[in-house]
Amino acid sequence: MINIAIDGPAGAGKSTIARLLAKKLGYIYVDTGALYRAVGLYAVRKGASTKDASAVTSMLPDIDLELRYASRCQRVLLNGEDVSSEIRRPEISLAASGVSAIPAVRAFLLDLQRDMAKRNDVVMDGRDIGTVVLPDAQLKIFLTALPEERARRRCGELSSKGSKADYAKVLEEINLRDRQDTGRKIAPLKPASDAVTVDTTGCSVGRVLAKLMKIAGARLK
Repeated sequence: MINIAIDGPAGAGKSTIARLLAKKLGYIYVDTGALYRAVGLYAVRKGASTKDASAVTSMLPDIDLELRYASRCQRVLLNGEDVSSEIRRPEISLAASGVSAIPAVRAFLLDLQRDMAKRNDVVMDGRDIGTVVLPDAQLKIFLTALPEERARRRCGELSSKGSKADYAKVLEEINLRDRQDTGRKIAPLKPASDAVTVDTTGCSVGRVLAKLMKIAGARLK
């Protein structure tokens, strides 16, 4: 199977680009961040601190996660409930960052992610796909952008969904998420040694997609 790993910080456009790239190539798109968000959502619902490793670890046996695909669109099911929309709330993004630093959570999700890559040609995005989850992926991309750019994009996304967006607050949340993701001891966010870094600052989605298609064409011959 052909595996493409796309890593990068929050708001760099990973999900959008990975989804479009997968569609172009005819691959399955796997948003691994959605799995961590679902675990974070479960912990928040139970009133647990997402930084309390013991509390979160004790909940894992009660969590059943499933990714379903309809017309190659990913839906996330948490104990049978479709939580695809709820896990996109900003506070759940921070919760995901918290639980992702817990070794037991990473181990809990690792086999699920790798199994999907063994059975399908995939474009998989996350924070440690190229470094930990799929170290043998045929193509690794590290997608990034300036924090200010990522905050503007996030505000635009929230506004388009009818939610109020405070730019200063969103930027603060993105900077906090960056510190959490790059500073954690377990699988910190960083480019794989053989990853191609693509800065999306000031670039349209179409331009970034074209760049990745060109890279994929050259690397996957």
